[in-house]
Amino acid sequence: MYQLKEHLGIPRPIILTMAIMAGVTVANLYYNQSLLAVISCELHVSALLTNLITVLTQIGYVLGLMFIIPSGDMVNRRRIIVLCMCGAFLGAVTFALSTNVFLLWAASLLLGCCSVTPQIFIPIANEYSKPERKSRNMGYVLSGLLTGILGARVVSGFVGEWLGWRAMYLIAAAMMLIGCGVILRMLPNMGTHFSGTYAHLLRSVYTIFRTNSRIRFYSFRAAFAFGSMLSVWACLAFYVASPPLCGGSDMVGVLGLCGVVGALNASGVGRFIPRFGIRRISLAGVCIQLVAWVVAFVFRSSYWGLAVAIIVLDIGTQFLQLSNQSGCIQQLPNATNRANTIFMTIYFVGGCAATFLAAQAWQLLGWTGVCLVGFGFSLCALGLSVWKGQ
Repeated sequence: MYQLKEHLGIPRPIILTMAIMAGVTVANLYYNQSLLAVISCELHVSALLTNLITVLTQIGYVLGLMFIIPSGDMVNRRRIIVLCMCGAFLGAVTFALSTNVFLLWAASLLLGCCSVTPQIFIPIANEYSKPERKSRNMGYVLSGLLTGILGARVVSGFVGEWLGWRAMYLIAAAMMLIGCGVILRMLPNMGTHFSGTYAHLLRSVYTIFRTNSRIRFYSFRAAFAFGSMLSVWACLAFYVASPPLCGGSDMVGVLGLCGVVGALNASGVGRFIPRFGIRRISLAGVCIQLVAWVVAFVFRSSYWGLAVAIIVLDIGTQFLQLSNQSGCIQQLPNATNRANTIFMTIYFVGGCAATFLAAQAWQLLGWTGVCLVGFGFSLCALGLSVWKGQ
């Protein structure tokens, strides 16, 4: 099998394969969000305990980002991807066969930890693409990733309604096995940039974080934006199931389908980053998110209002993620996996925090509390942008 060369280009079939596999893999993190109400009812546990499934899945993802993704700079990346998919297969099967919430928590942690492969694909797209196509190719992979995030809610919503939540995770396990075969067949070998030990590699991640203020800034700004987006999904299943909407998991899936419309635009966003710059694109994204939360609050009693809010919120998140992530990776062209580790770890810490806070706010203030949390996270991203600009 041939080997990719840095900055000389990636064949389009490989870019498309990475985009599809990114979506299929990251979907493992989000199947549960349309199924929380169904799981809570079947296992007879509270909404708060059920919401911890989502939180632990994201914590597992953060652990994978911290301890698996950096190894992409020193170990064959095809091997890492295949091992992660095998671990995700095991996590999905365990989830499907669980009979209590504690097993679901453990399976969620494993599934999240082993679903980090999209964050290996994104540095590959940056590292091996021709200079003029780096942002665009990253955008293609990000489109696949975001489509997986939002499409997961669509698929799980309908599968949960028709076949039950356990069937969804058996399907996810099968997708991981298929993904292993696709990666072994399509993804070529790639070089590495680090020759030390694993302990030295992890220490170098901390050194990069400590010494590169721009990477820290990009990461925290995007983390607040991601937290804002996840706030709407933390309790949407419970909100849709309650008056005045009184819908099922299939309606949560329909709302997820609305978000897919916005996700397909990520590759287009990448074209504007070199022209307008990271700061302007980020400011535009924050303003779009703030508008989305106003719509979500004012028109909360109608499905069309929620659909518009979700589409707009997702577009704003794309503006912030792609611009800040590309800026972060480009800071260290010979340590792209470690730079992306820092970015995505902080990014998902923001998502975990927002998911947890939105769940608490739902218990206290209902949908109003969820909107306040999401709006507040977007305001934090705006505050960072204004402060850095000054």
